[in-house]
Amino acid sequence: MTGDTTTGTLTIDGEPFCFSLEDLIRAQDDNADGVIDADEVAAVKVPGETAIPAGTYRVTMHDSPKFGRVPLLHDVPGFTDVLVHAGNTQKDTKGCIIVGLTRRPAALEQSRIALEALVPKIEAALAGGEDVTIEIREEIA
Repeated sequence: MTGDTTTGTLTIDGEPFCFSLEDLIRAQDDNADGVIDADEVAAVKVPGETAIPAGTYRVTMHDSPKFGRVPLLHDVPGFTDVLVHAGNTQKDTKGCIIVGLTRRPAALEQSRIALEALVPKIEAALAGGEDVTIEIREEIA
């Protein structure tokens, strides 16, 4: 976490693919297990300003008027219309995940390139009948 952002690494089949950035985790580790659980995040949800709760979410593709064809996460507690799209800073996300190939404090770079590489991988998996999911893990440093 840096400032108002939560950064991470997006992996595909366990292999690092690109970096991710979303809003700040706004929760307390109530049970002191070192992991912020979905119920701990959901308890302090701030619309448009809160990281996605830990969990595994089904992914499909969505035609967004603003971002084009992008991944969509389903059944995220406290959220609707959670997309994975291009962007560089926390200001570019309102509850969504942005991706990039390089990272600097509180920002991503080469975001469109990362998204343009990610989308075909998801589309191919879906076209092949695979279930596509994204797992969000929020760990306290």
